[in-house]
Amino acid sequence: MKTILSEEQLKNYKEDGFCILKNIIPQALIERLRKDCQKFMLEKDEEMGRKGVEMDEINHKGRRYFIALRYKESQAMQDLIFSETLEEITRKILGDNVYLFLEQFVVKGADKRTRFSWHQDSGYLDFDHCQYLSIWCPLDDVTEENGTVYLLPYKDAGVKDRIDHKLDTETNDKVGYFGDNPGVPAILNAGDVALFSSTCFHKSGPNRTNKARRVLLLQYSPEPILKKDGSPLYWAEPFVEDGERNKELSV
Repeated sequence: MKTILSEEQLKNYKEDGFCILKNIIPQALIERLRKDCQKFMLEKDEEMGRKGVEMDEINHKGRRYFIALRYKESQAMQDLIFSETLEEITRKILGDNVYLFLEQFVVKGADKRTRFSWHQDSGYLDFDHCQYLSIWCPLDDVTEENGTVYLLPYKDAGVKDRIDHKLDTETNDKVGYFGDNPGVPAILNAGDVALFSSTCFHKSGPNRTNKARRVLLLQYSPEPILKKDGSPLYWAEPFVEDGERNKELSV
């Protein structure tokens, strides 16, 4: 298996909370993921139409979408989530036990008002849990102009652990950093990925272009993340257990 995540990149991840990898996802797979993303967006619009609402949790019709828990309906998603490439990345960061925790399409429409506030992914979980890995996979080239993600190194945030967040009642965002550090913008092409810890602060700006900015966010944990009743919060799919890849899930 060729090296996808170098030792230098792994060091950056551990010290800063994030790192960038180039040319990870084949373009043919990117195109298949775009088609599935569009299909799920149309379904979400229809759902909000039936409810008679323009905002459903943190989804804003035509402006911002978070479409989760659909990988079983998408062969393209399965081909990426359980690929050899992501096996190497997740094992190097998480160790010999890797579980799919959550997957979701994150779409920012052509809307100059919509942004996403500084937060840790772990800030959206209000209970103790293991630190997990987020893999941010843009399906379009991303720049500051169309609302890419900004990442805040641990040393600038002043914290490596989860902290409590405050709810922004206007957007339903949770906010955990209120400083003036601008963070590091991830300027990526479709097929590149950003890796960041669930305790790494990140945000995104508005999309000032006339096209949607589409991303597939994949999250993996070193152990199942469970609710109080012992059931998975989202997924707890065993991708790797005790150093052995789950052949039933893997492609």
